[in-house]
Amino acid sequence: MRAESEQPARGPRWDEEIELLARALPADLARALHERTDPRELLEIVLDLGREPEARVPGREVLLADRPVSASDLEHVANNVGQFGDDNRAGIERTLHRVSAIRNRSGRITGLTMRVGRAVTGTGEIIRDIVVSGQSILLLGRPGIGKTTMLRECARLLADELRKRVVIVDTSNEIGGDGDIPHPGIGRARRMQVKTPLLQHSVMIEAVENHMPEVIVIDEIGTELEAAAARTIAERGVQLIATAHGQTLENLLVNPTLNDLLGGIQSVTLSDEEARRRGTQKSVLERKAPPTFDVLVEIQDRDRVAIHVPLAEVVDTALRGPMLTPKIRVRTREGRVISNVDVPAIVGPEATAAATSTATKPLGIFPYGVSRHHVEQSIRDLELPVRVLGNLDGAGAVLTLKNHYRRRPDSLRQAESRGLPIHILKSNSVTQVRDALSRIYGAEKQDEATTRALAEAAAAIKTVKTTLRPVEISPQNAYLRRLQHQLVAENELSARSTGKEPQRRLRITPAPETPSA
Repeated sequence: MRAESEQPARGPRWDEEIELLARALPADLARALHERTDPRELLEIVLDLGREPEARVPGREVLLADRPVSASDLEHVANNVGQFGDDNRAGIERTLHRVSAIRNRSGRITGLTMRVGRAVTGTGEIIRDIVVSGQSILLLGRPGIGKTTMLRECARLLADELRKRVVIVDTSNEIGGDGDIPHPGIGRARRMQVKTPLLQHSVMIEAVENHMPEVIVIDEIGTELEAAAARTIAERGVQLIATAHGQTLENLLVNPTLNDLLGGIQSVTLSDEEARRRGTQKSVLERKAPPTFDVLVEIQDRDRVAIHVPLAEVVDTALRGPMLTPKIRVRTREGRVISNVDVPAIVGPEATAAATSTATKPLGIFPYGVSRHHVEQSIRDLELPVRVLGNLDGAGAVLTLKNHYRRRPDSLRQAESRGLPIHILKSNSVTQVRDALSRIYGAEKQDEATTRALAEAAAAIKTVKTTLRPVEISPQNAYLRRLQHQLVAENELSARSTGKEPQRRLRITPAPETPSA
């Protein structure tokens, strides 16, 4: 393998931590990694038995060899990284890199994902005021978006700059790195390692009982036991900063396992008089308890977040009707943080769009990399009062494709700095454009109905699991019932539709029943 001193003078700098990742590879793959990639762009290395090895950088893959990966290649890497735990993850000492294994039925490694970990100073500045206020914060976002990086920086900020007693519960050694000595990226914060993921909840309680922390930092709350431990910590007055499985607030509302982090959801039957006073149905959803966290932060991009605060009020509003618009913060290339309460979120085709008002004036759409013809055709089909623009001037939203957004050209960076919503399409097709315009112009009402219907099903699922008794939920249309059936199946319960339209509803049971449409 080529040593750092042998790199061409004009080439990119391979710092010590990236070099340690390269040294875990077989010699020919390490040479190719040096020659074909920029260490500043490297995201991960993928080695699958019988397939060509590749390195992944933003927007593309780089082949490291023309030959397939062999069993000896995988064995070489496994022998040069840390020990794999029960979660099939290992690390490299003195780094934040994560190595994850894929195994066959006999337990032999058939694939490895070597993910680059970096401590990036300054990522927590976008929510610095919330972190230093002492409020408990829950971070959400898609995999690879930077949740753990922000979590690590929050721990360092509190430990080094505010001199608080910070304890990190580090289940997969992603926050503090592999080895017994934590990575300097966490500053003065202390780190408790977890023997197996199944014990994370008990180590969380041990941390608060044994080490007198003022702040506890946790990555990936994913089970009921961990959610209960988080509530116990919060009730003892300890600031809690954590991530959880899910990308948005809506994900947690419809998750029977984790909605306890939001206070839990229960279905309540009102009296006739109270239902008339509220102007609602007799069966409504309500929050059972105060949320474990004060603030929920959705990380939509590395330089853009949506902040839901106060969380109790946000959850109550979401259960009653339209969700409150989150506060959006964008960090510019100059490091300036721009906050705008009324800006909708960046959304993809599978996400819920924030409300966009069209009642007062037509909305100008700037399609970047998207066919203008497709946009104009969709506008005609939907009969929308929308102008198609050739630049950002006068635009109220931007349509673009995923590969363009990944490259972050100047036009999209300018749109972000102006606080414009950017709607990301999977493909350059009329269908994708029409779906995006439908979301911008009022599909949020359907999304709100979907969220409430799934939240009620999630509450009923939790009740059925606890009491082992059947529960009937409110009538829904066929589309929403199908989504509820899917949620029930995911939680290993049974459901069938009962009654006649428009009063047809789900009956959720612990024992198998024959489902009906």
